[in-house]
Amino acid sequence: MTVAMLIIAFLKHFECLVLFPSLQSGWFQLSEGSDTVSVIFKSKGGEIVPGGHVIAKHGCWSLLKGGVVANFSSPFEILFKSKDSTVEIWADNVSLQPFTKRQWRSLQDASIQRERKRKVRFQVTSINGTAMKGAKVIARSANLSFPFGCGMNHYILTNRDYQSWFLSRFKFTTFTNEMKWYSTEIKQGQENYTIPDAMLNFTKENCISVRGHNIFWDNPKQQPEWVKSLSTKDLEAAAKRRIESVVTRYKGELIAWDVMNENLHFHFYEDNFGENASAMAYAKAYELDPKPKMFLNEYNTIEQSGDEAASPFNYMKKLQEILSFPGVAGMSAAIGLQAHFAAGQPNLAYMRSGLDLLATTGLPIWLTEVSVAPSPNQAEYLEEVLREAYSHPGVEGIIMFSGPAQAGFNDTTLADENFKNTPAGDVVDKLIREWGTGPHTCTADDRGFVDISLHHGDYDVTVTNPLTHSSRTLSLSVKKDFLQETIPVK
Repeated sequence: MTVAMLIIAFLKHFECLVLFPSLQSGWFQLSEGSDTVSVIFKSKGGEIVPGGHVIAKHGCWSLLKGGVVANFSSPFEILFKSKDSTVEIWADNVSLQPFTKRQWRSLQDASIQRERKRKVRFQVTSINGTAMKGAKVIARSANLSFPFGCGMNHYILTNRDYQSWFLSRFKFTTFTNEMKWYSTEIKQGQENYTIPDAMLNFTKENCISVRGHNIFWDNPKQQPEWVKSLSTKDLEAAAKRRIESVVTRYKGELIAWDVMNENLHFHFYEDNFGENASAMAYAKAYELDPKPKMFLNEYNTIEQSGDEAASPFNYMKKLQEILSFPGVAGMSAAIGLQAHFAAGQPNLAYMRSGLDLLATTGLPIWLTEVSVAPSPNQAEYLEEVLREAYSHPGVEGIIMFSGPAQAGFNDTTLADENFKNTPAGDVVDKLIREWGTGPHTCTADDRGFVDISLHHGDYDVTVTNPLTHSSRTLSLSVKKDFLQETIPVK
């Protein structure tokens, strides 16, 4: 192993505030060949925390972005290493900037204001054109543009409390298990879509958009039991029937498909069908149903800096392999990040650097299965993860794999057995209100002006005359390219 360089950071005490030191950038090159270069943060007490990876090559500079959440205030070391001990690592323009939690939150809020909201000014006047001082303006969201949803399972079909809980909060979902192959074909040749069909009918009746999860799962342990004993020839025939069956059945019903789940960590189908197995599945799914976004869905890409297999760089490499395969031209590809965070402080600096890198593809990014493992600070950490995702301009949707205890959500539980909010549930409800669902009420000033900052989406705006109490309602669509405008209301 080659250690390229050693830097002693200049951090001071900072009154014991938790810091988010972020390695803003570092350019790397090798003396020969190519290899993975990693950054390691080492505290004075010996704690070692991985901070990111990049493939460095001879003859060109590669950018490594990463960071670490450090719950210590003493000086620490930054080391860069490669696996090949025979090469030299060259580094240039390495920078590090520390942030307090308050500073980090301020940056998030500024990004949300810039990326998710627009300022709207109403001018309320009477018929003769005079300013209507004191007029009340209420903007109620009819449809928000940012998908913020929650996983759903079969308990929704029979549990009315679960139905009420879900419908009062979410318009986007993913069925946690019910569409998977091991659920729809428990016995070979006996397909049963009764449960996912019923769940899809429920979502359609209640105007809920559904992500399809999943067509295939590359983990050998997650195949239907009967699949595991098939010959390669029989497996190929069974897989062909599976993809044609499930995709054709739900054609036009879903907004997305997780086509091949977790194939950075696992390679069951590649082992059986060859290295292009995943790409062929994407091409076939696109052929059968060309409209949904086709996701590469993976874990630990942003949540665990020590998992090199699923690093943002390797994720992009795998995605490029799929997109270069014949038959996928024109496919609406998307980046799916499961975001299952373990207990303990999430590494938001690493999460942000990963999102930054993945966003350079120009493809939409979704957090597809957000959860945070139980701990005394679970609610706090869940809020940090959700805010970080929502504030990032590359993220276009968030689905949590969480919910009420009655539906069996025991990892990130949002409501107890009596449907009373847990602390994590309080966080989610707070963010739902904060991100635009609640009514916005303002009063016109002496010039009839009302200024409101609204999240992207469609609104019903009601204006009430302060003297006659008569009202008028108009529709307003606030989009990302919406400039601040003055909207006359008479």
